[in-house]
This record gives sequence, C-alpha cells and structure tokens, in this order.
Amino acid sequence: MSDRYGTDVLSGDWRKPQRGRAVEAPADLGSVVEEVTTDWVGEIVAVDRDLHTLTLEDRRGRRRTFPLGPGFLLEGKPVILTAPVRRSAPAAPTRTASGSVAVPGARARVARASRIFVEGRHDAELVEKVWGDDLRIEGVVVEYLQGVDDLVAHLRDFGPGPERRVGVLVDHLVPGSKESRIAADVAASPVGRHVLVVGHPFVDVWQAVKPDRIGVAAWPTIPRDVEWKKGVCRHFGWPADDQADIARAWQHILSRVQSYDDLEPALLGRVEELIDFVASSD
Repeated sequence: MSDRYGTDVLSGDWRKPQRGRAVEAPADLGSVVEEVTTDWVGEIVAVDRDLHTLTLEDRRGRRRTFPLGPGFLLEGKPVILTAPVRRSAPAAPTRTASGSVAVPGARARVARASRIFVEGRHDAELVEKVWGDDLRIEGVVVEYLQGVDDLVAHLRDFGPGPERRVGVLVDHLVPGSKESRIAADVAASPVGRHVLVVGHPFVDVWQAVKPDRIGVAAWPTIPRDVEWKKGVCRHFGWPADDQADIARAWQHILSRVQSYDDLEPALLGRVEELIDFVASSD
C-alpha cells in the first residue's frame, strides 16, 4: 500500500528556511538587492556608515533608504548586508630606487643646461631605472654617446661652461686603459674644469649588476678576442646571433634590477658623484 500521508515532514532539517540561511555580504555599490518586507528591488547607490543605512534605486529612478543588516535577497538568496570594507590606498614609497628620500607629488624640474653623458643605451637605461626620480627632481638629462672615443669632439660641440657642466660615466676606467687616457686629455683641456669624467672598473655596465640577481655566482671571464656581450650570452646559454639577441639578454638582466641594492658599490658612488656635480654650478 502507498503511504497516504506522504513523507515525514519532521525528517531532515525542518527548521532550515526555504531559501537557505542568511549569510553576510558586503553592500557593494552597484549590487541589485530586494528588501523582503517591502519587495523593493533596486541597485545599491549609497551606503552611510555613520547612520548604518543603504539607499536603493529602482528601475524608475526612485530611491529608498533601508537599515543595513538582515532582510535582503541577493540573487534570490537571503543576505545580511554589511558596510563594505574600506580599502586604504597603498602607502607611498618613502625611498626612491636609488635610496634617496622620496618626494611624493614632486614635479619634474625644467631640464638644466648641464648633462650627464654615458657610453651607451644600456648605461642610460640602467641609470634611468635606478636614479630616474632623482634626475627629474634635479632637472638633469642623461644622454648616451655610443662610445667615448669621440668624447673630446662631443664636448667641443656641447661647449661646457659654469652653467653647462658635463658629467661623463665611462666603462672600464682603470689605469693604463684607453678610457683613462681620454679622461686625462679631457681634464687637461680648456673645458676640463667644467667636466667631470668618472668611471667604474667593469668591462661593461652589465657587470655592475650583482651576479646573484641573475642567478649566477659570478660574471664569466671572456677572452679578449671575443666580443664581450656575445661571449657572456654564449657562456650562459643565451642566444647571441645578432643585436636583437643582445638586446633581449640586456632586458632580462635589467628586469632583475629594482633598486640600488641590486648594483655593485663601484657604480653607485660614481653616478651619485656625477649627479651632484652637474646639479651644482661653479
């Protein structure tokens, strides 16, 4: 015989509401909810934390205010609406990538006549990444020369003077090198007092990046008869067939630099010295 009275109504959780139990949900602006006692359906357009209320706007543009809390349906399910969590803005950095004190909201200074010259594009990109904020505050522009062999001619064209100082960053500035002879010639020239040539001991600015930042113990020693950057790439197993391969290798290295702490001290002091020199006047 069939059960004429049906199933046992007391079996299972008979106290559970038909639409489920209410759960807390943030009253996010833009959410569409229904207030169950009035059947008012509308979009949340305002939340007042002090009064603990929210305002709903229906499809005809009419608005009504209700207390935050239980008594709402969101996507057909009961919810207890709460004020959304305030998201604080991320704290402004207190230091620049170079370690200088950050000046939030500072506007870039109009560029000075003075300049910093570096040998190549990679040098310029590295200096910009670490000292860019400092350079803009000081109004100092960095230019690259594509080598220092013609430095004297570049300086002659530029015309250094008391208000047009020039700082020059040179790779591999060690005693007896070609670079050291060029620096000495500049210092002895008529414009020498308005020009400061400094350098680091590395064959290339790549070496100024601490090797552990790219996952190696040390930069390799490359034979003199091998183009240094190509030799480095081949040593690490990176493509080195053309200039595009070299550029990709450099971008990989540069991506590992986030601040002055990723660079060797032998470069840091020299760049700071140049910025101080060109930012002052005779």
